[in-house]
Amino acid sequence: MTDHLLHLRRQFPIVEETTYLVSHSLGAMPREVYTRLHDYAEDWALRGVRNWKEQWWDLNGQVGDKVGGIINAQPSSVSIHENLSTAASIFLSGVTFPTGRDKVVIDDMIFPTMYYVLRGMLTPDLQLHQVPSQDGISVPLDALLDAIDERTALVSVSHVLFRSAYIMDVQAIIEKAHRVGALVLLDAYHSVGVIPVDVQALNVDVLIGGVLKWLCGGPGGVFMYVRPDLRPQITPRITGWFAHKRPFDFEVGEIELRDDAYRFLNGTFNVSTLYAMQPGLEVIAQAGVDRIRAKSRHQTALLIELAQNAGYPLATPLNADERAGTVTIAPPNAYAISRALLDQEILVDYRENAGIRISPHFYTSDAELHHVIEAIADILASGAWERYSASRDFVT
Repeated sequence: MTDHLLHLRRQFPIVEETTYLVSHSLGAMPREVYTRLHDYAEDWALRGVRNWKEQWWDLNGQVGDKVGGIINAQPSSVSIHENLSTAASIFLSGVTFPTGRDKVVIDDMIFPTMYYVLRGMLTPDLQLHQVPSQDGISVPLDALLDAIDERTALVSVSHVLFRSAYIMDVQAIIEKAHRVGALVLLDAYHSVGVIPVDVQALNVDVLIGGVLKWLCGGPGGVFMYVRPDLRPQITPRITGWFAHKRPFDFEVGEIELRDDAYRFLNGTFNVSTLYAMQPGLEVIAQAGVDRIRAKSRHQTALLIELAQNAGYPLATPLNADERAGTVTIAPPNAYAISRALLDQEILVDYRENAGIRISPHFYTSDAELHHVIEAIADILASGAWERYSASRDFVT
């Protein structure tokens, strides 16, 4: 296929030095980030406190709207936070579930952070109901839908599973949850930026994602969308003066929360992150998620074909409609191989109970996919993996 996106590769310095196949963990940094962070330093240095009035106070909402353009969110409905723990905790601190609903439905492929937050933030009367995976790749939809009933207060699932890149049928999950009166909290970290996401079409209640992966926005930038008609019903206990309608009245008393996405802010946000996030969001918008998805389908299919030809087990859906942007392969000694690849400047990662995660993005060439599979074969054939087998790095 003709690659209409590869010309964007020149915007990313790291791809000139490495084979960068780890965008599921940290997307490549756009060159423009150098300029934006310099702009931040200049603004701070030369405009000082005047920045709050001139641009910084409204910047969270402006960047939120840039994310909103990618997920088809209504204006002023996306807030920016530092991480998933913070965003999810803000939502959970403010939601009130109807009496008689004592069940929160999750699956056992959930990302651990979300599990920890749910365990920590839910009141004692709410119990987690965990639907198990049968194959370590997917979660059976029928079992998940059956678990959602009139006792369910909340369903918390990932749009795309982090180990396998399996795409959950979130439309069916949301529709079932709403039929029985439950809310849905959707973790979209591994979907936004590599597959199309339309929050209005999904009618999702709350969606949380991060810019550090497929959106190439760097660490520390997380976005939370709350359905506008649900927003007034959420009164966060984790809050602060940025959420107040009249913050500069400096009132001590009952807080009057804003009606827009600033309702979910608290204290001062990280301004430098908001500068750094924007080039990635802009290049994703320029590329177009539909075109990114088409290229991803082609390249993940190519990776699967190459891995199968080499005889490597796969922990990824073979059906392209069920597969997002990552291919997880599980050759013998997968962890050690992943370390050997890193030392060859082939950037991938390893996940326990999964394997080596390999992710092409719009800046990846087909030749790089051949290169990584050939490198794995060479590492196995030469025994080069053995020098990495005695111990494991803390960060994998």
